[in-house]
Amino acid sequence: MTDDDLKLKYVLRLGDNALVLGQRLIEQVTHGPELEEELANANIALDFIGQARMFYSYAGELEGKGRDEDDFAFRRDAPEFCNLLLVEQPNGHFGDLIVRQVLFEQFHLLLLEALTECGDPRVAEIAERAVREVRYHLRHTSHWLVRLGDGTEESHDRVQESLNRAWRYTGEMFRGDAVDDWMREKCSGPDLQEIEATWRERLGNLLAEATLEMPEDGWMAEGGRQGIHTEAFGYLVAEMQHLPRTYPDASW
Repeated sequence: MTDDDLKLKYVLRLGDNALVLGQRLIEQVTHGPELEEELANANIALDFIGQARMFYSYAGELEGKGRDEDDFAFRRDAPEFCNLLLVEQPNGHFGDLIVRQVLFEQFHLLLLEALTECGDPRVAEIAERAVREVRYHLRHTSHWLVRLGDGTEESHDRVQESLNRAWRYTGEMFRGDAVDDWMREKCSGPDLQEIEATWRERLGNLLAEATLEMPEDGWMAEGGRQGIHTEAFGYLVAEMQHLPRTYPDASW
């Protein structure tokens, strides 16, 4: 792949992570444990979708084929998406959602902070805007993780089970490939090994506060960034794209 192809791939990965997680959170609206959480969840979902729009707009410029943010979101098939498997996992119960958010947002925050100093001015600008949002997201979800983990015996056990189930999807976040190597070497992008070390340290401190145990590493699921997704992802894409695919010329 050329340098332009590699940069496009990197930007699309960032956009896909944000869009898919935003879509998952939108599914949770009206299912939150309290009204305040409903509002917070909806706002966090919109933040992620807004991040996706910025990355997709830049991806369209890099590609130079006339595609815009709607084309990337609604007119690609499931195998064309290159998001992490973690963000596409179904919401499950509220503890599942909180664990997924904490695991990803702890990583996402570190990645964005590194990208604010990368050699691509447009990526750095988007990261600078997004990082402020994600800091708030992480504070919010971390509060809930501690509340559930250090709550009742039932809430502790259920959220520990959520953590154990989700752990298999964390390895993919740090498994770099040629795209990540190019971004680090050519654009002073993130070092995933350094990010993983910090992620584990910060997560370990949070889990200790929540009286939860960090699971042991085992087999890690991968493939999302190469377009190999879980069965649940097909349903997510079908629901998300139903109206634009059915009425491609519709306007609001």
